[in-house]
Amino acid sequence: MGTRAERQQPASAPLDEISKRIIEQLQDDGRRPYAAIGKAVGLSEAAVRQRVQRLLESGVMQIVAVTDPLQVGFHRQAMIGIRVDGDMTAVADQLAGLPEVDYLVVTAGSFDVLVEVVCEDDDHLLDLLVQHIRSIPGVRSTETFVYLRLRKQHYNWGTR
Repeated sequence: MGTRAERQQPASAPLDEISKRIIEQLQDDGRRPYAAIGKAVGLSEAAVRQRVQRLLESGVMQIVAVTDPLQVGFHRQAMIGIRVDGDMTAVADQLAGLPEVDYLVVTAGSFDVLVEVVCEDDDHLLDLLVQHIRSIPGVRSTETFVYLRLRKQHYNWGTR
């Protein structure tokens, strides 16, 4: 299906209102039956199934299980700003291979790359910084922003 970065090409056509409503139904409950979605949006179960398949195949959406890191033993989250000397893409590629990295963007501004990481605890975060991130050739400096409390996180872009 590809990563989010691989799917950043603009869609060939904007979503119609029915597709947006189907996506909203799945954002509320990713396991909602196609028949129930069909009733909500005015389509048959088969038509909903076909539209969902097209949305998945085109990369417009994906259906995933989202976990709460705290509930599964990861008690430290942080955003790390990274300044790079040289090839930002090469550094970003190496960072993307780290299992603790769940979000990565190449940016313009005071940081060249931003990564969000999820770690078991502070010792894990320290090891990640020293042994893995700062040891990547081209990483000049890092600045870590430790999350104290997550106040908002949503996945409903483009529909609401």
